[in-house]
Amino acid sequence: MKKIGILFGMENTFPQAFVDRVNGMGIDGISAEFVTVGTVQEAAPCDYAVIVDRISHDVPFYRAYLKNAVLTGTHVINNPFWWSADDKFFNYSLAAKLGVAVPRTVILPSKQMPPETNADSFRNLQYPYDWQAAFDYVGFPAFLKPHDGGGWRDVYHLHSPDDFFHAYDQTRDLCMTLQAAVHFREYFRCYVVGQEHVHIMPYDPTRPHAERYVQNPPTYPAALMERVERDALTLCRALGYDLNTVEFAVEDGIPYAIDFMNPAPDADRHSLGEQNFEWIVNAVATLAVGRATAGAGTESKLRWSDFLGSSDTAPSHGRLVPQASPIK
Repeated sequence: MKKIGILFGMENTFPQAFVDRVNGMGIDGISAEFVTVGTVQEAAPCDYAVIVDRISHDVPFYRAYLKNAVLTGTHVINNPFWWSADDKFFNYSLAAKLGVAVPRTVILPSKQMPPETNADSFRNLQYPYDWQAAFDYVGFPAFLKPHDGGGWRDVYHLHSPDDFFHAYDQTRDLCMTLQAAVHFREYFRCYVVGQEHVHIMPYDPTRPHAERYVQNPPTYPAALMERVERDALTLCRALGYDLNTVEFAVEDGIPYAIDFMNPAPDADRHSLGEQNFEWIVNAVATLAVGRATAGAGTESKLRWSDFLGSSDTAPSHGRLVPQASPIK
């Protein structure tokens, strides 16, 4: 019997629905359950052929457990080694190399010194820091947000340098990015599962969290939707994520990739709506069963390294000016 496990935290609707969907498929030799973690010994295999990870980004003990599980033959969705190495600023740079439109973005040193550091730790940092150069490149309005954060935590919408410094003073020892705002008319959040299947969801980030997935959306141009799907697949295949959401803000027909480091994306029935919830439960269950039946040797590789030496598809500095013509 091959077991599929789901490792999760405070969420309630998706984990049980996932387990029920896998078990409801009635596939001989396959069962699903909530993961139970006890004593973890080095190089000792766990009992699961596949684990769907929804929580290790918040619990280092679980992340270490999952890395050991991968080492001993378990397929983990998503790959914990890549997830550990990833950050959003790198993702913007990678997207720019791949020809996916992204807003102008810079990375910033933290307001406070990280723990166990002092002034000597920053001898290589330009002083005084040239804030004006960052402002001139990015422009205003802009967003200040953590380079590896999530859940809209510590995100600030800024309209001036004064706004920036007021917000920056509140960011503690977080490493932040400053990113040009996109004046969007349409906004999409896309589930990408198995680096093959894309579910595009109209989304409104200005609404309360429980109302952001737009119900009964209008019809969008076919060329726009094709480009959104293509760019979402390009990003997830390069990053090696088997489960991710990719967000696009559309300005003048151009979908700009805003956020695509969501390896444990929102999957709550109450916020998604029933149709979106059913899609993601079925897609992840099907993926997990496929990985379990495929056996060992199917773990995703770190494919992004293939692109780092290439410059023929790279937009100039990832500017907010796309390589392709606007979609009308």
